[in-house]
Order: sequence, then C-alpha cells, then structure tokens
Amino acid sequence: MLHAEWTKFRTVRGWVTGMVAAALMMVLFALLVGVSGNQKGSPPVPIGPGGGPVTDSFYFVHRPLSGDGSIAVSVSALESSIAKGPGDLRPGTVPWAKAGLIIKESTRQGSPYAAIMATGSHGVRMQDGYVNDTAGPSGPVSAGPPRWLRLDRSGDTITGYASTDGTTWTEVGTAQVRGLGSTAQAGLFVASPPAVGGEGTAGSVSTATFGDLRTEGGWGGDHWTGGQVGAHSPGFAGYPENASGSFTGSDARFTVTGAGDIAPAVRDSLPTGGHLRDVLVGTFAALIAVIVVGALFITEEYRSKMIHLSLAASPRRSRVLVAKALVLWAVTFAAGLAGAILAAPLGERLARGNGVYIFPVSSWTELRVVLGTAALLATASVLALAVGAVFRHSAGAITTVVLAIVLPYVLIAVPFMPASVAKGVAMVTPGAAFAVQQTLVPYEQVASNYTPYYGYYPLAPWAGFAVLAGYAVASLAVAAVVLDRRDA
Repeated sequence: MLHAEWTKFRTVRGWVTGMVAAALMMVLFALLVGVSGNQKGSPPVPIGPGGGPVTDSFYFVHRPLSGDGSIAVSVSALESSIAKGPGDLRPGTVPWAKAGLIIKESTRQGSPYAAIMATGSHGVRMQDGYVNDTAGPSGPVSAGPPRWLRLDRSGDTITGYASTDGTTWTEVGTAQVRGLGSTAQAGLFVASPPAVGGEGTAGSVSTATFGDLRTEGGWGGDHWTGGQVGAHSPGFAGYPENASGSFTGSDARFTVTGAGDIAPAVRDSLPTGGHLRDVLVGTFAALIAVIVVGALFITEEYRSKMIHLSLAASPRRSRVLVAKALVLWAVTFAAGLAGAILAAPLGERLARGNGVYIFPVSSWTELRVVLGTAALLATASVLALAVGAVFRHSAGAITTVVLAIVLPYVLIAVPFMPASVAKGVAMVTPGAAFAVQQTLVPYEQVASNYTPYYGYYPLAPWAGFAVLAGYAVASLAVAAVVLDRRDA
C-alpha cells in the first residue's frame, strides 16, 4: 500500500513540482535575506569572553589597579528618568538600572570584568562575564542607611560583598575572571538600560550618589577619570535628548550619571543583528506549497473518483489514510530538509558578507533548527491531508489549514500585537511549531520584549512542535473515523 501511494505521488507532476518549489522557495528567500541587509561600515558588535554578543556601554569612573587591591563605597541614591517624548524626561523606575563597583580588564568593549551593584528593583547583584548573575541582599537604595558595596581582587579571583554599615560585610559572590592582566581598570559605574513598556522600549538615564569611597592596594593615577564606555556601539542607543553622562565630586563623594548596560545582547539591544529564523523566513512560503500538495493528495482522488479503487484495494480504509500520511510526511520532510540545509548556510554567509551580525548558535542547535523546520513542513502537510479527507474539497481544506497555521504566524509577526496575545497564540495554535526555529536565549537579568515577534517563543522548541503534531494526529483520527463511516 505504501508502494502504491508512493507511485501515485511521484507520477503526478504537479505534486512533485510543489515539493521541489517548497524547497527552492526556502533557498530563494534565504538568498534575498542575505543580500538585502547591508551593515558594512557599522561599528563591530562587542563579543564577550564566552564568544557571544554583548552590550557593554556604561559610564565609568576609573583608575588603574595594579595587582591585588580592594575598593568599597556607599550608594545612597539611585534615581532614573525615562524618555516620554523628544526632550521629555520624567522620573520612573528602571528595574535593571545599575550603580556600583567594577573591575575590568580595560575600557575595551567585551573585555572581562566582575561587578557588584545596587539595582533599581532587584536589590544587590554581583555579575561577571556578561551572563553570570548572583543575587545579594534585596531592597531599594536609600539614604538611611545607604547600600555599602565592596570588591576585592586577589589574582584572577574577585569577590563581592554587601553591607549595611560599611563594617560588617556579607559575601555576595566570587568570580574567576580570566584575562584581567597585571593592571586592570577599576572604579564606579552607572548603567541604565532602555525601559521596556508596551511593545517597545524608551531610553533612560540614571544618576547615583556614592560616598565614603575607600581603596586599598596598588592603585595608580592621581585622579579619577570618567567617560562613556561603548559610546558608538551598535548595542547602545545613546542618551535621551537633553541628557548626557557625567560625574562630579571629590575623592570621597561622587555623583555619576550614566546610560547603557553591561549584559548579554538580546534582540532589542541589537536590533540590526539577525538570527537563523530570519534566514529561514522562506518556511512561510514553503508551508503554503506543502499544505496545497497535502490537501490535493487526497481531494484529487475524490474529484477523479480514483478513491474508489484505493479503498477497494483495502478492506480497512484507515490503512489507506495512514499509508498516504506516511508517504506524504516522508516526501515533505525530505524536501524541507534539502531546502533548509541549503538555505541556512547560504543565507548566513551572504548576510555576514554584507556586514550583518548573525547571533551565533552551536552546531547542535543549527541541526535542531534544520530538522525541526523539515518536520514542521511535513507535519503541516499531513494535517492538510487529514482535513482534506474530512472536507473532500480542495479549496475548503487548504483554506482551513492555511488559516490554522499561517494566520497565527502572521499574528505573532505583528510587532504591535500585545505580548499576552502573541504568547497565547504561540502556545495553543498549530503556529506554536515555529518554536523549533528559536535560537535566541532570554536572560533574567535583561529586561526585553521576549515575544515571538523578536524570536522568543513561550514553549520549548520541541514542545511547540508537539502542539502541531497533536493537531495533526487528532485530525488524522477524525479523518479515519469519517472515512470508515461514510460512502466514498
């Protein structure tokens, strides 16, 4: 029976052409994506010690520290302002605004560091390597009593402490920071990432008040030097209008104003970057093609009356449906796999050649995306087959499946769709299967728009695919019952 269904499929030129077209559309769209972006001449994306893209822009008040040493300070105020319009800055809360101490290899973006900080809403944190985050004492910054912070360096080991009185210290965390060198830059910093609201972000700036600055060890230089790290980074949106970074004060007390962030890069903070899902945007067009072929694979038999011969060959009609589903899934998977295997490297190479930064992924992740894309297309075609068996009409079946899969894809691709709606659509509809193309990683310590539009799905990759598979299996079961109970 499988041989008979395969023979039917390969002898109908239109069906074979449809599968070839699906694979070619994936390649064509990947080529178009690759040549359409042009970021040549743009500032390079900072790369962290782990090899991933980072955001490394903040206001830094620093001096050189040779060898071992320590620095301690109190933080009595951290106030933020958010841009509400051109030239309109209003007081607001930036949960991940940061003010504290940092020891960094240099002012070069992406260089190794460790920092301890007070934040807008997340208490004291110790962070290092851009991706590591350790929680310390909770609570907001206040003048009475102020937050006390301390960093100690011993070789490559940096330990962060917090205190309420500057005398009794509680260890927050310890980091092994490779590559600091014999002389590092250390001091005070303030960062203020864009505020997330609605479906977008707004620029912000924060000001911190530091007092009772204490240093021990091999500190060089006679004066503290202040400046913006990463002022021209692609991940730094700049200061809001009428605001700028600055510091004032003496050796014991400083007021520092800054913007930016020290964190792993996400899609919001690197809007000019691309990722593998962008390269495989042709999946959308290929999906239409395989849905059409999947529906026609059975509705054409009803139209030509060939279904009578197919069902006469098997007393158990459901076996015919299962055989069709297996053949269709295998053929579509092969076509989708060929298209994805060609599209991914070609599109990525062209995009990088045009200066577009592509978020890196491991070989295993890229393999999962390629296999998942092929499985998505194959399972969607089987869903179309099942609906075609129920409807017995090509137009109705194709329209139904396109609406069920493609419409959710369109809805989550609308940037102004409320996050709750987009996430709900990406969890319960067949469009959840697009999660197999997710490669971006959300970070707890980075506030961002983690929605499907930006490449962040609420379900894990294979869990999202399982939603589509569930719809396909349920539809096949219904189609098998309908096929057995009514006349051909």
